[in-house]
Amino acid sequence: MGSIDRYIFRTTLGAFLMILVSLTSIIWVTQALRDIDLMTSQGQTILVFIGITGLVIPQLVLVIAPIALVIAVSHVLSKLATDSEIIVMNSAGMAPWRLFRPFFEAALVVALMVAFVSAYLSPKCLRELRQWAAEVRADLVTNIVQPGRFISIERGLVFHLQERRPNGMLIGLFIDDRRNPKEEITLLAEQGEIVESDKGTFLLLARGSLQRRQADDPNPTIVKFDRHAFDLSQFSGQTQTAANLSVREMYFWELMSPKADDPTYLRDPGQFRAEFHDRVVAPLYPLVFTMIAFAWLGAPRTTRQSRTLSMIATILAVSSLRLVGFASMVFGIFAPVLLSLQYIALAFMIWASVRAISSGTAIEIPAPIVTWFNAMSERFQRRIATA
Repeated sequence: MGSIDRYIFRTTLGAFLMILVSLTSIIWVTQALRDIDLMTSQGQTILVFIGITGLVIPQLVLVIAPIALVIAVSHVLSKLATDSEIIVMNSAGMAPWRLFRPFFEAALVVALMVAFVSAYLSPKCLRELRQWAAEVRADLVTNIVQPGRFISIERGLVFHLQERRPNGMLIGLFIDDRRNPKEEITLLAEQGEIVESDKGTFLLLARGSLQRRQADDPNPTIVKFDRHAFDLSQFSGQTQTAANLSVREMYFWELMSPKADDPTYLRDPGQFRAEFHDRVVAPLYPLVFTMIAFAWLGAPRTTRQSRTLSMIATILAVSSLRLVGFASMVFGIFAPVLLSLQYIALAFMIWASVRAISSGTAIEIPAPIVTWFNAMSERFQRRIATA
C-alpha cells in the first residue's frame, strides 16, 4: 500500500468511525429515553440502564454503518476534489480503479465488521438483552418493589406491597393482572414469600382471595384461598429457551442450517427465510454504497463544476437501493420470490457503477434537470434574501 493509499484509507476510516459513533450515539439516546422508566419507576441504577439499552447498539450499527461509510467516502472525495488532488492524480496517469482501491479496502474492512456484527454480535447482544430484562423484572419483585407504591412490572400487570420484612416475608400484597384481554384477575393476600423449586420461581401467597372477571361477564367470581402460587418464572428468565427466540436473536449459522424441529422455523418459516437473506446481503451494502459514491463523485472535475447534483444523485441511489432491500425483506416473508429483488438491485448497481468507474469520466446530469435545479436554487435564495 503506497503513501496515497494509506492517506486515503486512513482518512476514510477515520471519517467513518467519527460519523458512525456520532449517528449511533444520537439514535441510541432517542431509543434509550424510551426505557428511562427502568430508573424512575423500577428503581434500577444508571449502570443497569446503560447496560440494557446499550445492548441494542449492534443492531443500530447494522443499519448505520453503510450509511456512515457512504458519507465518509463522499466527504473524502469532496475534499480531494476541492484540493484538486483528483485532477493531479488523473493528470499523472493514475487510473480510476487505482484511485478506487483504497476506498474499496476501507469498504472491505467495514463489510467484515458488518458481517461479524450481523452473524454473531447482534444476536448475542439481543439474547443478553432478553435475559437481562427478565432478571430485572424478577429483581423488581424480589428486591426492588418499594412498599406503598403501585409498580407496573409489565403492561397489564400491577404489583403493590404494603411491607417487606427483613426475613423476606411480603405483607399486604395486591396483584392486578390484565394482560389477557378476555380475563381480568385480581389477587389479594395477607402475606407471601418467594419460593424457588425445580419447576421455577413462584410467589406463594397465603390467606387471601382471587377475583376473576370474564370480558363478556360483568359479574366477577371470587374465590378465597389459604395458599396460592403465582408463577414468576416468566419474569425470572428461567423459561427462556430456544422456543422463545426470535429470528433476530438467532446466529447466522442457525439460520443457514435450521434443524427440522426448530420451533422458530416451524412457527414462522417466512420470517426465518427473510432474515437469512437479509444477513447474507448486509455485508454487501458497504461495498456497493462505496462503488456508487465513487462512480458519481470520483471522476475529475474542475473547481468550477458543481458537485451538488452529484451528491444528491448519490444520496438518491443509495436510499433507493436500501429501500428496495427493506421492501424485499418485508414482502418476501409472504412471497419468497420477492426476496430476489434485493439481489437484482445490488447486481444492477454494481454493473452500473463498474461501467461508470471504468469510463473515467464524470456522470453528467441531464441538462433539463440542471436547469430546473438552478432555477429552484435561485428562487430559494431570493426568498431567503427578502425574508
